[in-house]
Amino acid sequence: MKRILLSLIVLISLSATQAQKKDLSLDYYLPDGVSYNPDIPTPQEVLGYIPGEWHVSHDRLLMYMHKLADASPRMQIESRGHTYEGRPLILLTVSSEENLAQLEDIRKKHVSLVESNSASLNTAEMPVVINQGFSIHGNEASGSNAALLYAYYLAAAEGEKIEKALQNTVILLDPSFNPDGLQRFAYWANTNKSKNINPDPQDREYNEVWPGGRTNHYWFDMNRDWLPVQLPESQARIKTFHQWYPNILTDHHEMGSNSTFFFQPGIPSRTHPLTPQLNQDLTREIGTYHAAAFDELGSLYYTEENYDDFYYGKGSTFPDINGSIGILFEQGSSRGHAQETDNGVLTFPFTIRNQFTAALSTLEAAQNMRVDLLNYQRNFYKNARESAKKGAYAFGNPKDPASAYKLAEILKRHQIEVYEPSSKFTQNGKSFEKGSAYVVPKNQRQHRLIEAMFERRTQFEDSLFYDISAWTFPLAFNLDFSNEVSEKNIGKKIDELSKLLPQLPEKSEYAYLLNWNNYFAPKALNAILQKGLRAKVAMEDFSLGSAKYDYGTIMIPVQNQKLNNEEIHTFLSEISKESGVEITALSTGMTKGINLGSNQFRALEPQKVAIIVGGSITSYDAGEIWHLFDQRYDMKITKLDVEDFSRTDLSEYTDIILPNSWGSGIDKDHAKKLMDWTRDGGTLIGYRNAVNWLKNNKFADFKTKKNELTAKNVSFEERGDFRGAQGIGGAIFEAKLDRSHPIAFGYKDDKLALFRNTTIFIEADKQSYNNPIRYTEKPLLSGYISKPNLDSIAGTVPFKHESLGRGEVILFTDNTNFRAFWYGTNKLLMNAIFFGDEM
Repeated sequence: MKRILLSLIVLISLSATQAQKKDLSLDYYLPDGVSYNPDIPTPQEVLGYIPGEWHVSHDRLLMYMHKLADASPRMQIESRGHTYEGRPLILLTVSSEENLAQLEDIRKKHVSLVESNSASLNTAEMPVVINQGFSIHGNEASGSNAALLYAYYLAAAEGEKIEKALQNTVILLDPSFNPDGLQRFAYWANTNKSKNINPDPQDREYNEVWPGGRTNHYWFDMNRDWLPVQLPESQARIKTFHQWYPNILTDHHEMGSNSTFFFQPGIPSRTHPLTPQLNQDLTREIGTYHAAAFDELGSLYYTEENYDDFYYGKGSTFPDINGSIGILFEQGSSRGHAQETDNGVLTFPFTIRNQFTAALSTLEAAQNMRVDLLNYQRNFYKNARESAKKGAYAFGNPKDPASAYKLAEILKRHQIEVYEPSSKFTQNGKSFEKGSAYVVPKNQRQHRLIEAMFERRTQFEDSLFYDISAWTFPLAFNLDFSNEVSEKNIGKKIDELSKLLPQLPEKSEYAYLLNWNNYFAPKALNAILQKGLRAKVAMEDFSLGSAKYDYGTIMIPVQNQKLNNEEIHTFLSEISKESGVEITALSTGMTKGINLGSNQFRALEPQKVAIIVGGSITSYDAGEIWHLFDQRYDMKITKLDVEDFSRTDLSEYTDIILPNSWGSGIDKDHAKKLMDWTRDGGTLIGYRNAVNWLKNNKFADFKTKKNELTAKNVSFEERGDFRGAQGIGGAIFEAKLDRSHPIAFGYKDDKLALFRNTTIFIEADKQSYNNPIRYTEKPLLSGYISKPNLDSIAGTVPFKHESLGRGEVILFTDNTNFRAFWYGTNKLLMNAIFFGDEM
């Protein structure tokens, strides 16, 4: 056995070395015995090099795909939108000329498979649809570079085999899931390439600068956004998915350089229970085609290890809850052009060839399994309709219609039917009414997807997860929710969502009040302060007539402002209309409770916020905060790189955010500078393991709970799983709020669902008023947590505030901005920004 393994490693090394030679040609990649149409341009004719000699940049990838589409009658190309950096999100639709001539009829017939009238369709006569996507992580570049070759093969290959394949298949080819990240990484790899390729892993070529090309413009891992659909790239590909409902969706990735090649299925025990067993059986059967192709090629591979099919927000798992088969490919990465590994020198061309081979084996599997795949899809939706229960779900928030609207927006993107309430109703003490609530019938096509998005799960077959274990959307949006709504409460179907616009304020000569409950209230307040208007925050609740005003209500007096009465009214009306936040005009300060002239209205100042980035700071966490400020609230935030921190003037910033990091975050040498700034009046906000750094550097003092675990009856082989089960990869927990504390302003209830992926458990302060957010004694709402950690988290605090000199230190053990869809806790950060001085 060892001799066989050694021979395979030698074979891989020889093959990789061959691909590194200067005489690299298309023959290295393309299958033998196939002729090619000379009228179709080869990659080198357009790019000027053979794929693998350089990393293709997105602009040149785009250029080549347009050239192919212009030259080949087998291809159509479209742009489905643009990235944040303005790069087109293209899609190639590839099939026979005959199919393309009647493409819309084919699409409609295919989509009918998921409808209730699908029984009459003859699947033996229908083409199968496959969606093949590459390099959603931009620095996993072998995928997009393989797409050059795959597209050329589809356009130019001749013979009975390709003609039959195209006649029986519609291929949706996305050559770059992540254009911005691919462009960033190609620049890095190419600008650091030597003429004499150096495979030393320590060479600069293989260690790209922060944040790297993995992520998109705002540093999001886009392979986690298939379910939340918050990013423009995701919205484009989800729209394509639901336009076609492909039978197979492939997602080409890379992994560590010392690895070989992985294809699904993953670990069987880590498959989500809502995924049918037949899905995994078909995945396994498709895998036999990959195995045969790699056996012939001589490439090592593995399957049913490491990866899983649990979180439906990943590209290879999202299809599984939608009647399709999702396939993950993971290729050991050269990270540049050639790198020394445990398996010999791993070259970029070798990784490209493996990815190209997997694309071809997917096409072959689709041909041979065509009818089975089509029938599976039809039966998936037939069974879903039959298993759907009567009744409906309802969600909403009468004080925050914006958050409910944003969740409804996600559901609509997934082709989930959303309705208005037939009339105002109450369920389990929660009120649901038109404009701030939505009703989702259970008996509809996307029943299984709805269940996956709304379920609360705390029991699991396995204790390890490749990604998060919970993502319950109503909890993420902090919405009132019921899963037991009567069908009589289902009103008019919403075909096109429209925001409920607030009634514009009347003109006041006295003061205006801004509702802080609305999700977009921070956007409105920031605009008001940046305009130079004075504003104050209510530290207590009050009322005027039947209108009640909560903690955190913002008051804008009319007198003694830089704008006159008319200008203030015009400006606030524009702000209300743009943000969707209710602003009310008052003619008197004689309110019940605190009056408008009370000292319990505290003056607010414009905030100038900075965030520390670079070095070992976690780019995901930093990017989520940048995106929140820039895209959601139209607030400027300055990104301070750790490399320049010693030269940075901090005096102009009111707030500095220190995100999570893989290491220390910033050097201890910089701690004094940050402490001096805080003592002088700054507000320092630390997230996740930055909490420990701030404690170690004397910014704050608190106690944490520690778990001392002892392995009993755990074998050497099981030791990794034992340790892994003690982490919190992502679960949801309940906390109790003190709504009178500024950190909780804007929340209507005294309970809040928090997303947590750390094991930092801060003990509560002995003074109860210093614990405005505290986990309940039975906090688990959804997701996996080990018994020792569950015992530890009960009664601890995820938030800590301490004064330091004239400044404030605010700590969050949890990520309040997780993946841009955890709307429900975004306001905690905004409260820390605007009201930190009042804590």
